[in-house]
Amino acid sequence: MTNNNSTNTPNRRDMSTELAMGGQALIEGVMMRSPHRVAMAARTPDGGIALRAYPYRPVTRRNKFYGLPILRGAIGMVEAMKVGVDALNWSAEKSEPKANSEAKKASFKDKLFSFLSTGFAIAFGIGVFLYLPYVLAKLLVGGEESQVSFHLIAGGGRIIALIGYMWVISQFKDIFRVFQYHGSEHKTIFAYEQGQPLEPAQVLKQTRFHPRCGTSFLLIVAISAILFFVVVDTAVVALWGPYRNAFTRLLVHLPLIPLVAGLSFELLKFSAKHTRNPFVNALIQPGLWLQKITTKEPEAPMCEVAICALEEALRDPAESVEIDTVYPRVITPIPVPRHR
Repeated sequence: MTNNNSTNTPNRRDMSTELAMGGQALIEGVMMRSPHRVAMAARTPDGGIALRAYPYRPVTRRNKFYGLPILRGAIGMVEAMKVGVDALNWSAEKSEPKANSEAKKASFKDKLFSFLSTGFAIAFGIGVFLYLPYVLAKLLVGGEESQVSFHLIAGGGRIIALIGYMWVISQFKDIFRVFQYHGSEHKTIFAYEQGQPLEPAQVLKQTRFHPRCGTSFLLIVAISAILFFVVVDTAVVALWGPYRNAFTRLLVHLPLIPLVAGLSFELLKFSAKHTRNPFVNALIQPGLWLQKITTKEPEAPMCEVAICALEEALRDPAESVEIDTVYPRVITPIPVPRHR
């Protein structure tokens, strides 16, 4: 059990502000990351909680060069995706009956299908959130007369597509539950930062809107891309002339996406340290509004899963844990209004 002494609250908040603490919603579960450990917990079909935890030190903390500003954000994004996909696959396995899970492990076809599905998802994302907005902007403003107008339209289209996509998938029952677990992750982190006891009753009292959420990061990336590519495209057009088409522009922009992510990471890190500044607080509000879609009010058992993940993330970094099913303390479910 972690120490919940409120006297440690400043240290906890400082650690989280440095983006060393965080998490991710899983299928019927939550993944948590501390500066030295990754832990995940998922509710199993029999009502228990499966746990997995292992020591983990990001490459940006192992190598000073990779820890340089901007570069650390780009590398951290790739690392977070790798850890996140691994955790999602694990939670999907644990959320199914054991017989089905074992069958899937031995299936090459399932692995191939998963690989192809991931490739399709990446291609779909690039097409919808990058290529199509460029086509739209090209049709409306031509693309070469004003790079500012072009990217305001392309960026606006990208943000609208992002919000629309999140809203549509939030209407599906399974995704709605994932978003509830997302809310439980945020509430648990808030309770930890404020030195509150890590109990479902206390966790449920916290807000589900967190300024350091990945949803806010996506919005910062979308806005940063508008400003960044205005500068890039102005230079490209001045040096080499107008782009031939939207696809050529996409080929130029794709290799620069990690740089945009790195810049966005620094903005997120800065905003996390200055949330009490009125100007910064106003800037982070759109990200919090977007979380009304990507987080939902959780139920008490969901908070229990998030608590288990956080407690495991805060344990001895050298200890690895792989437990099929544990049965934690019995709790009395607390009714929570569920708002869509």
